[in-house]
Amino acid sequence: ELLPNVLVRMSSATKRKHVTREVEQDFSLPEGGQTVVKVVAGRGNNLHEVQDHVGNSFLVSMPNKFRKNVWIKRGDFVVVNPIEEGDKVKAEICTILYKEQIKYIKAENLWPVGFEKSEEAAQDLSKLKIKEVNSNSEEDSDDESDIFQNTNRPVIEESEESDSSDEEEESNSK
Repeated sequence: ELLPNVLVRMSSATKRKHVTREVEQDFSLPEGGQTVVKVVAGRGNNLHEVQDHVGNSFLVSMPNKFRKNVWIKRGDFVVVNPIEEGDKVKAEICTILYKEQIKYIKAENLWPVGFEKSEEAAQDLSKLKIKEVNSNSEEDSDDESDIFQNTNRPVIEESEESDSSDEEEESNSK
């Protein structure tokens, strides 16, 4: 039985285990003033630029419990709690959403409409396939016109005539 005034100290490995389990297995819905936002960019010092379903961009902070335990990247979705005291930082991350949690929120019809359009566009782009052209490997090795040319180096042009004359000189000298 734990007393409310007693501080429980746990190792960093135990803390990481609990935080990771909470992030991956907690299927909670946004409630009250909480909103779902999309991470646009990391700004450093545990600050992330996010965009809401309307398109407004603002900064959010990563709380201490997530730092060095959970990572987020551009395109991830998070649930944030608004904070009043910040001028630039408008909210704090309370939940990081993974694929299964996003499906759960969509099933409960609480997913913001603005994000549905961006996901459909991303899925349409992933359906596009680039037609592969089959060619002989010999032709590929002979044609070097598609190789990137470094403009910072002097261009040395090789001609077939100089190669054949070099071979003749070598055979004559032997």
